[in-house]
Amino acid sequence: MTAVAVRPRPFPNGTTQLAGTRTLIRLAARRDRVILLVWLYALTAVVASTAYSLRGLYPTASERVAVAAGIGGNPSVLALYGPVFSPSPGGLVAWRIGVVAAVGAALMSIFTVIRHTRADEEAGRLELVGATVVGRQAALAAGLAVASGACLVLGLLIAAASVALGLPATGSLALGAAVALAGLLFGAVAAISAQLAGTARGARGIAAGLLGLAYLIRAVGDSTSGLSWLTWASPLGWTEKLRPFAGQRWWVAGFSVAVAAGCTVGAGLLASRRDLGAGLLPARPGPPRAARSLRSPLGLAWRLQRGSLLGWMIGFAVTGAAAGSAAKGIGALVTSPQLRQELARLGGQAGLVNAYFVAILGLLGVTAAGYAVSAALRPRTEETGQRAELVLAGPVGRLRWAAGHLVIAALGTVALLAVAGLFAGLAYGQRTGDLGGQVQRLLGAALVQVPAVWLVAALAVALFGLVPRLAVAASWSILGVIAFLVLVGPVIKLSHWVLDASPFTHVPKLPGGSFTVSPLLWLVGLALALAVAGLAGLRRRDLG
Repeated sequence: MTAVAVRPRPFPNGTTQLAGTRTLIRLAARRDRVILLVWLYALTAVVASTAYSLRGLYPTASERVAVAAGIGGNPSVLALYGPVFSPSPGGLVAWRIGVVAAVGAALMSIFTVIRHTRADEEAGRLELVGATVVGRQAALAAGLAVASGACLVLGLLIAAASVALGLPATGSLALGAAVALAGLLFGAVAAISAQLAGTARGARGIAAGLLGLAYLIRAVGDSTSGLSWLTWASPLGWTEKLRPFAGQRWWVAGFSVAVAAGCTVGAGLLASRRDLGAGLLPARPGPPRAARSLRSPLGLAWRLQRGSLLGWMIGFAVTGAAAGSAAKGIGALVTSPQLRQELARLGGQAGLVNAYFVAILGLLGVTAAGYAVSAALRPRTEETGQRAELVLAGPVGRLRWAAGHLVIAALGTVALLAVAGLFAGLAYGQRTGDLGGQVQRLLGAALVQVPAVWLVAALAVALFGLVPRLAVAASWSILGVIAFLVLVGPVIKLSHWVLDASPFTHVPKLPGGSFTVSPLLWLVGLALALAVAGLAGLRRRDLG
């Protein structure tokens, strides 16, 4: 019997590289249906709540003109949020939330694109998918399509919410477009990062670093008159220059579209010229002998998480310094009796400056909880990546292995908030002439957030030990609900029974408020109980 060689049938012309893209888009959308809904809800809610609160805080034109003038004379506020192009209600909304929402959309796109490209490739899933009738570029195209679709939906939701709150339709559409275009552009940047780095963590680091650089360039350009041209060099600056509610410059959107298109084409070319599973940037070889610190689970956890912690610390230091510099001129921004009442409510019986710091440090506490959840869930990443089995095959117990990561999460939280309080105190103390006193006050006010952050991280530990399949999604969902209660709950006047569900509600309102240790002890006790429950569950369940 003669053997016949069977040649595989080629794909139709023009579809080789993108074959199967539609199927992968449906798969990616199904996998991300929950997390994308959380992103869309959270970002739309932040924009809507900001528009709702600013409309009530600055009801008259004279108050809006006065606050716009105060912002223009405060370099720190300009660095944080940018300039006010119009003292209208919509202009203040675009100033206060435009860049913030753009950063959120960019992060959503970065995580989405890398999850369906480099992360799947690193886990070996794309190799299995590629063995079927799927083109080489299909996964990249699917990740970009899902991220772009999410950005489009986000832009439409922001525009619809703004119109529903009484803002002009054209400006609302421009605000939604500015936010969506930022997400679209950084999704394409993430696509290139996924080709350069050999790991998902490295790809996210490159893309997030470029996002941080864009924010820094925009901040310098907005706050320094001699360097105002730098704003045009930043993609986040284009979000401002589109000028929603201030005579929209639609032609600025062409910059974002052109750069996004160029990055997308570049990512496709890079993907076709590299080996599957490899990055274009060469991996740095390690030393011939491991350091002595790697002999313990704690040392290994530190090695794995030190880069991430350093990046978070830099961000907290910059934010703390900017907030401290802006505090001295906060009175110039408070022209509305309603705003004074709102700030006084946030700060208890403290003055406006103390209330301002209470609000800022509370937001930093919620942000630090994001780091704590990420660090506490690192053992789950090691488990699903099948690296934990290699470590536990030696003379290392499960509890010692997991405890190393939990120690980094707990102490890293303390370090982040301490850095924020320290730099805020240094910046504010330098402007007021009371350096030592302000450093002490604000350092203590920042560290008082630690027990609440620990409780959020302990919830993630409990989920990891007891219900590992739901740990990641449930932990981030819980943090999203807490962030909503902190950011939006007081604005829409939710019942105190609902607000009490957030651990940050029970933190003493420092500086300026009364300090009571009992709620902090309760928070620490609950955190310890949840952490112990999670570790007990980890000890009894099967790995993987």
